[in-house]
Amino acid sequence: MTRLFNDPASFMEDMLDGFLDANSRYVVGVPGGVVRATATPEGKATVVVGGGSGHYPAFCGVVGRGFADGAVVGNIFTSPSADDAASVARAVEGGGGVLLTTGNYAGDVMNFGLAVQKLRSEGIDARYLAVTDDIASAPKEEITKRRGIAGDFTVFRCASAAADDGYDLDGVERIGIAANDATRTLGVAFDGCTMPGADHPLFTVAEGTMDLGLGIHGEPGVSSHEMPSAAELADLLVEGVLAEKPAGSGDRIAVILNGLGRTKYEELFVVWQTVARALRAHGYTVVDPEVGELVTSLDMAGCSLTVMWLDDELEKFWTAPADTPAYRKGVLATDSGERRSSESASAASAATLPASDQPSRDCARFVTASLDALSERMTAAEDELGRIDAVAGDGDHGRGMVKGTAAARAAAGDTADRDGGAGSVLAAAGSAWAAKAGGTSGVLWGAALTAIGNRLGNNGTPDDAAVAEALRAGYDALVALGGASLGDKTMLDALDPFVGAVEKSVSAGNDWRSAWSEAVTVAEGAAARTAELRPKVGRARPLAEKSVGTPDAGAVSLSMCVATIAELFTKQGT
Repeated sequence: MTRLFNDPASFMEDMLDGFLDANSRYVVGVPGGVVRATATPEGKATVVVGGGSGHYPAFCGVVGRGFADGAVVGNIFTSPSADDAASVARAVEGGGGVLLTTGNYAGDVMNFGLAVQKLRSEGIDARYLAVTDDIASAPKEEITKRRGIAGDFTVFRCASAAADDGYDLDGVERIGIAANDATRTLGVAFDGCTMPGADHPLFTVAEGTMDLGLGIHGEPGVSSHEMPSAAELADLLVEGVLAEKPAGSGDRIAVILNGLGRTKYEELFVVWQTVARALRAHGYTVVDPEVGELVTSLDMAGCSLTVMWLDDELEKFWTAPADTPAYRKGVLATDSGERRSSESASAASAATLPASDQPSRDCARFVTASLDALSERMTAAEDELGRIDAVAGDGDHGRGMVKGTAAARAAAGDTADRDGGAGSVLAAAGSAWAAKAGGTSGVLWGAALTAIGNRLGNNGTPDDAAVAEALRAGYDALVALGGASLGDKTMLDALDPFVGAVEKSVSAGNDWRSAWSEAVTVAEGAAARTAELRPKVGRARPLAEKSVGTPDAGAVSLSMCVATIAELFTKQGT
């Protein structure tokens, strides 16, 4: 259990404050994460790693010479926002371009991909690489769908060392891709992890058994097995990983036996003795093995085995010196680079708002009241949504919705106080939701609110048809950004029928408020029916069978939100 915290909602921020103070020789804080304490040399290609918190030493613990130039730090098990990723990348960029790299999770792929677009629009050469080492999460034929787990470490390490060796961005990207193509991981869990403030783990493992094929965000394994001895576990992991040897690979390998947070180093060494013996029996030469905690999952009990098949370049970068808060190897010359100063995370002065008229400002007040109500509803539903999400995911959906609605509520209120119209208020709310909630749902809700706001504009009171069209615009924005389809077991499976019902009712001559209220039961029914579906995208996909019988958390929260706004109509007498 995660026992030490002040406020669970500020766990990541509190952790980061302490980390920065304890490691000021290595790193400084910037909006969105941390960067090296010394300035980037002019023209150097840089590497920014990142993802949600809860995995230390990954990701902020590996910022330093020989490793990453910066790390984007999200909430526990939640992707950082696109704004945060772009912010850290700007902070390290020295004219040589930047490679952003994360594990292959929908929220990370979406947010870091958007960050790359932002950076390129600013004239910065930016690239993105998703790590796909987890052999249990998808078959060989669908290798691009595999998750990134402890193999993050080998890929981040080699790409970063190449950047420090003077490779240009093309070369750094090539090394990162080569490391990813050469890396395979298989893991097991003996017990689940517990989110700060929670009184139960995200999943449990039956007594006397273990889960094979775990994730690193509190996801359970894909299958259950009788608990083996250390030697039996070693043989299982070795045989599983070696069966996935990339074509054309040699016999020199980098190996990580990774602890997930609650498995003692002594236990890992007991397993390692058999792992090392087995690898050598298969004719492999093990180069600079790592046994310990490198990519963790809060207090999860378990371990994973990672193998990267080496060529001359990968071996050079795997064995290169490094000096970071959590990982040190070899000897580096004294760093004489210029030290940075910490950058304030305070917001810039408010931008000038587009002109709006009084009817639109009145509509904006209804929007802010709606977001106030949504924030309160999500706070009340946080535990329920987290429980639903934990069945086949990482259990962070409730907390993400709380953070997103709270940020949207504050941004909307500030914009309305500055006489913003409905469009401006919704755009501000969408931007804040995406920035503070992170993850997949955060960026999707942000895109939807922004699209709705763009359609409604800042002048006049939208008529019934305009509201229906705005809802459809929000739906279309989700489809375009998220890439999911109906039936994939996502929030779209509740949103599409809801929007369709509103459109049909408005077309029949009903006002939009009546249409909305009538459509709530449609959304609630559609959300409930997602229990029958198998997820085809996102973190729940590898655990599709386990999710059957449980509705999608995103669809459930969507139905809660539209119902809450309908209740507001009644309270306000509109």
